[in-house]
Amino acid sequence: MSGAVLDRRAFLALGGAAFTAPFLPRAALAQLQTGTPLHGISAFGDLKYGPDFTHFDYANPEAPKGGRFNFSVPNWGYNQSVLTFNTLNSFVPRGDAPPRMELCFDSLMAGSLDEPDSAYGLLAETVTIADDRNSFTFKLRPQARFHDGSNLTAEDVAYSFNLFKEKGHPSLILPLTEMTEAVAEDEATFRIAFSGNQSSRTIFSVISMPIVSKAFYEENPFDASQLNPPLGSGPYKVGLVNAGQTIEYDRVDDYWARDLPVMRGLFHFDTIRIEFYRDRNAAFEAFKKGDIQFRQEFTARTWATGYDFPAITEGRVVKREFPSEKSPSMQAWALNQRREKFADPRTRQAIGMCFDFEWTNRNLFYGAYARSNSVFEKSEFRAEGAPSQAELALLEEFRGEIPEEAFGEAVVAPTSDGSGRDRRLLREARRLLMEAGWQADGRTLKNAAGQTLSVEYLIQDEVFIRSGSPFIENMRQIGIDASIRQVDSAQYQARQLDFDFDMVGMAASFGATPTRDSLANFFHSRSAGLPGTRNYPGTKSPALDALIKRAGRAETRDELVVTLKVMDRILRARHDWIPNWHAPNHRAAYWDMFGFKDPKPDYGFPVEALWWYDEEKAKSIGRA
Repeated sequence: MSGAVLDRRAFLALGGAAFTAPFLPRAALAQLQTGTPLHGISAFGDLKYGPDFTHFDYANPEAPKGGRFNFSVPNWGYNQSVLTFNTLNSFVPRGDAPPRMELCFDSLMAGSLDEPDSAYGLLAETVTIADDRNSFTFKLRPQARFHDGSNLTAEDVAYSFNLFKEKGHPSLILPLTEMTEAVAEDEATFRIAFSGNQSSRTIFSVISMPIVSKAFYEENPFDASQLNPPLGSGPYKVGLVNAGQTIEYDRVDDYWARDLPVMRGLFHFDTIRIEFYRDRNAAFEAFKKGDIQFRQEFTARTWATGYDFPAITEGRVVKREFPSEKSPSMQAWALNQRREKFADPRTRQAIGMCFDFEWTNRNLFYGAYARSNSVFEKSEFRAEGAPSQAELALLEEFRGEIPEEAFGEAVVAPTSDGSGRDRRLLREARRLLMEAGWQADGRTLKNAAGQTLSVEYLIQDEVFIRSGSPFIENMRQIGIDASIRQVDSAQYQARQLDFDFDMVGMAASFGATPTRDSLANFFHSRSAGLPGTRNYPGTKSPALDALIKRAGRAETRDELVVTLKVMDRILRARHDWIPNWHAPNHRAAYWDMFGFKDPKPDYGFPVEALWWYDEEKAKSIGRA
């Protein structure tokens, strides 16, 4: 896939929150007390941690500080890349930034990894909700500091939000669309106001945004041209930089927030190092030698056959699976509907039918994956079977605007005979293409204007050639001029940004309770024309737009679940995405020189924040 993309809240809080099941009726954000300073807020449900909590339960204040952590980054966001970097500004649309630049910045509030839908004060000691619930006033902590020792004030906070709304990455722009005002009322008081058209949970996207230095960006351009480390306030600052190859983040010894409840017992490594490899095999070899100390394995063949090197057999390297988070995820291909040849859903459906999951999983993936059908896999938002009465009632509001298939059984990919070339499915795919107006012209299919049906699968990593080639070959069998094109990271990023592709793949997590803004980034009509969003198919649907708005205004978890299930049904019936596969767990391997609390929290797996260097273990394996 093109990248493991995190939702904004998960990205900046180092792990999203997710709901728990079964549903329990609880107060919604709209019922939170107004006019009173709050130490934390929750979209649904009571807060786990009271005003006097000292640290999150999954944190370890007793863990030692020290050591270097060199790891392969499993997830990233904004304009970041794991193959190269040419800028240190993560928060603009263009350029390739290194992952984990967010460690250098603090946000107003921080999420918890062991409960759903909550946030607690970081830069902000308290938040006060106005009576109309359209504005929020934050009282900043007086000890907040940038890394140069200067005060972080409400002026910096106001400047950050106004800057992001004007020039930020689309993931920052979208939640700020309805922002009408971001002002510093005094040095320690910041107020943000919205039009009233925002989602009731938009504030959760906003409070996790990075706060940047006004002084720094008044002297330096806010664009992708900078390899000058930006001034931050977070637990780490940029250390060694070797553009495109290596970046190190050094722990800030006198970090102003280290003893706050939301930070105490986290971020133990003195140095976090990321090295960039354009080839997965080279990265794996670096891990085998110990140059990289932790990696999550995303290649099933490597997981099944590659972990037999001496350090494994000697017990110096541990191979283990950790449970996945309780949050919806999607891994899928997108066909670019901005190109007329993919506008007909029957064309998209036919192309999807050329993927033989059963053969691919058995022959290429060693049976390691389950078939994906939903854009909200592994969650309560996944539609199944026939719609419930509540779902059907909501679907009826859009009768005539959405495919009739959305009213029946949830659309699932057909099961193949496992041969790799199921003649029955390929015949059906060709029939759908004929219905969509494509006709045979020799060995290829053309439309009435004489244009050939071609599909170029754009990738940036050679590993996708192996898994994608059988899919491409099946397309060719039914007359599609299909091919794979591998480009370098910079070109891939630019073409993704500008939607200059036929087909791309993506893996993404929406976080615990998807916000209206995160949903809009993927599925709203407006994002289809906004470069840099994740709406790769170019989805445009007034019905989906209305459902995204409804999801943002949901007052109960039940209402949100029903709304997102209906969205899932419609997206699947439209064939906007071609879901492919997913794994139930994190496949991880690491040199046995670290300590951590077990089990991991349910709503995040930020190893670089939770784990620590164990000197005795390191000595025992000769790595001290």
